[in-house]
Amino acid sequence: MKFYDRTMEIQLLDTLAAQSERASSFTLMTGRRRIGKTALLLEAMKGKKYVYLFVSRKPEPLLCAQFQEEAARALGLRIFGSITRLRDLFEQFLRFGQTEQYTLIIDEFQEFEHVAPAFFSDIQDLWDRYKDTAKINFIVCGSIYSLLMKLFEDQKEPLFGRLTSKIILRPFKISVLKEILGDHNPVYTPEDVLCFYLITGGIPKYAALLMEAGAVTAKKMLDTVTRQDSWLFTEGKDLLISEFGREYGIYFSILQLIAAGKTSQSEIDSLIEKNTGAYLVNLEQKYSLIARNKPLFSRPESRNTKWKIIDNYLRFYFRFIYPNQALVEMGKYELLRVVIGQGYDQYSGLILENYFRDKLAEETDITTIGGWWDRKSENEIDIIALNDLTKTATVCEVKRNATRINLAQLAVKAEKLKAELSGYQVEFRGLSLADM
Repeated sequence: MKFYDRTMEIQLLDTLAAQSERASSFTLMTGRRRIGKTALLLEAMKGKKYVYLFVSRKPEPLLCAQFQEEAARALGLRIFGSITRLRDLFEQFLRFGQTEQYTLIIDEFQEFEHVAPAFFSDIQDLWDRYKDTAKINFIVCGSIYSLLMKLFEDQKEPLFGRLTSKIILRPFKISVLKEILGDHNPVYTPEDVLCFYLITGGIPKYAALLMEAGAVTAKKMLDTVTRQDSWLFTEGKDLLISEFGREYGIYFSILQLIAAGKTSQSEIDSLIEKNTGAYLVNLEQKYSLIARNKPLFSRPESRNTKWKIIDNYLRFYFRFIYPNQALVEMGKYELLRVVIGQGYDQYSGLILENYFRDKLAEETDITTIGGWWDRKSENEIDIIALNDLTKTATVCEVKRNATRINLAQLAVKAEKLKAELSGYQVEFRGLSLADM
């Protein structure tokens, strides 16, 4: 699949490269696996002098030998003698930067924790000594978000305060997903777009896997991800076990419950039979996998909270794949496809709300967007989009089927927010598959 989007990120990387011609820069790029970090960096480096180093878990001397070969090939940097310590090799890279301006990219940077943990302190020492005299554009990237944030944002860690820039790579926007699908299926339907968004969540690698498999309609997508060779079956565990470690079982159980609609801590605690408060905080703050979903206009201290899984792929995985692992292990892929089909309309209807929130955020000038519900969840509004500059509010009801939208009833619900919406020009809208 061709390279899509990332215009803003490439412009920023170009700016950082130019900046390093005057003074060295140190950039962290992070984002979940499959988000396209490596592809973006290699695209941005076209026409520039750079070396790309990938950190694999191998003995330090072997990794040094591998990096020396890459440096000789990409930069013409020939280091005489046998270097077996990463510290000594990094110093050679910095010295080279005193005479040559170039970009040094280290991918899966967090893996040094397993290869040579002391190397992070060596980087601090050497960077502080050479950064003012070298002209090097130093970029590190990786996928284990919690460890990377600890390395660079924990005041006790040696690399705290050393970054010039931090780039967190986000999933593709709705418009880019439509462009990708349109390139492979010019007559795509709203159902096709919703399914593409629902499965991939805008993750470039997943989008590429579907398009390369010819899965360009909703039916073909669902058929493809339930085939015997589907990447969907193992990707969830592969993504998260390295993050969670030995406690992955309880984290997986919590995510499964949230995906199944058990979105309050009280519901989760009663089913797991323990207080999950600390785990929920970790999932939100340490791992950035879930978010607190509070009613718009609620007070900061309000406990009227629903949890949601941020990542669409993981939400799909924990809703349909993880709870049905037995079907996968027995090879009953057709039965799994039936199970997904039975729950698809209801599930996709919920995802449709997320779709329109993302779409409105991308296409309109709004300052705040969210939903609203009362404490008993007897009254609920799917989307409220506010523009505090123009004092306009769009209040939306979302249904797969447009005939089920009742704007008069929506207006009655909004009466309960009369005080909060006072001063806003309010528009009521119904959003369905036809509006995608």
